[in-house]
Amino acid sequence: MDDDEDADDQEGEPVDESSVKKMILTFEKRSYKNQELRIKFPDTPGRFMETELDLNDIIQEMHVIATMPDLYHLLVELNAVHSLLGLLSHENTDILSFQDVVDLLQELTDIDTLHESEEGAEVLIDSLVSPGQVVALLVQNMERLDEQVKEEADGVYNTLATIENMAEFKPGLCTEAAQQGLMQWLLKRIKAKIPFDANKLYCSEVLAILLQNNDSTRELLGELDGIDVLLQQLSVFKRHNPATAEEQEMMENLFDALCSCLMLAANRDRFLRGEGLQLMNLMLREKKMSRTSALRVLDHGMIGPEGSDNCHKFVDILGLRTIFPLFMKTPKKMRKAGAADKEHEEHVCSIIASCLRNLKAQQRTRLLSKFTENDCEKVDRLMELHFKYLEAVQLADKRIEGEKHDMVKRGEILDDVMEDEFYLRRLDAGLFVLQLLCYIMVEISNSGISQLQQRVHQILNLRGGSVKVVRHIMREYAENIGDGKSEEFKESEQKRIMDLLENF
Repeated sequence: MDDDEDADDQEGEPVDESSVKKMILTFEKRSYKNQELRIKFPDTPGRFMETELDLNDIIQEMHVIATMPDLYHLLVELNAVHSLLGLLSHENTDILSFQDVVDLLQELTDIDTLHESEEGAEVLIDSLVSPGQVVALLVQNMERLDEQVKEEADGVYNTLATIENMAEFKPGLCTEAAQQGLMQWLLKRIKAKIPFDANKLYCSEVLAILLQNNDSTRELLGELDGIDVLLQQLSVFKRHNPATAEEQEMMENLFDALCSCLMLAANRDRFLRGEGLQLMNLMLREKKMSRTSALRVLDHGMIGPEGSDNCHKFVDILGLRTIFPLFMKTPKKMRKAGAADKEHEEHVCSIIASCLRNLKAQQRTRLLSKFTENDCEKVDRLMELHFKYLEAVQLADKRIEGEKHDMVKRGEILDDVMEDEFYLRRLDAGLFVLQLLCYIMVEISNSGISQLQQRVHQILNLRGGSVKVVRHIMREYAENIGDGKSEEFKESEQKRIMDLLENF
């Protein structure tokens, strides 16, 4: 029976394992035939045009396989994955535009379909990624496409969708994908001087996904001068708000990517040299939409001992003049931009706490003098926020205790999952902000400026607060400090906090 009768037969029969096998074998035959004629008549497209169209037809038919992920193993066993990837490096983008293959891959990797049969999905994705090097091939193809042509721009979009599907199903794939040329291509596309469009938005999204919880992709972005690319792209929003909701989404994706990168110490230095602090400081002053995220970036750039150089530079560029007004009063505009008061206050307090932790010499003196100026108004605000968050956390604690009591009465076991959930609810009530406020309180009380210590204790007594409560909060803070850091760092940091408490 020849190839065409084969295909006609398939149309009439129900789709099951044997018809899928038949379909894949037909695809293999046509793919081989096309390849053979291309090699034989490289300069006469007319000679292989018909095989090209036949191949195209069977690829369209293969979309039905995407409804049966439990049969994906056949694509691997019968070599179809290898042949599909071969077509991605097809010479001729006009006739069998590689888009047909990409469309098929996008449908096969649809995230909902993948979750229907984890086993089938795993087999397919593993075969595509290595040895298949699918991302490298997809990137090479995107390089060849001209996005001025609508179909080719769609091809780029569908390619990114395929990559996103695979990365979402298997996050471990991000490192390989980034190294197979994807990171470089994304950065190049993001900084291309093309008007904003859906593809640029998608690139920013995929970039943010690649960098999530992944130090090797963060390192790679830094080595490719990606910090500068992100800062250049974000600088547009210093004085102008995004023009559309889509552009705002892209801006947020780029901010997410930047925050993610700053988790890596080497990128803090690149951020410093690229004048990232100056840009974020300007954004805070300009009061545009970018302000909320700029605050988040500063927090990521200044936290921990790796943030020391950035903290010193922040004081040198007069950042304290920007941050303290935001500490004294949570701006109304922030709320409209959708950032909650708690998020704003957490980032501002974290920046001030990082400065207190890291600053030395005259920069530290400048910071402490902020707390004494205008009759210690910053201390008054600090204590006002302390009692606000203390009340919220105590209320949450009371509710949690009640629930635990009821669980015990019902004979239910309080497992780790429940404990984690209760802890998250305390964080939600503002526990972390409360810990930061207590840390600031204890640091300024230890500064050797008696005026500050007196004012803190005076307000604590006046409002019925207690040193004991502050100590308890700080001990809990010390216990959780330095997660993910070395034991040595953890111990020295805990000792430092305990020493501060001794004198409080």
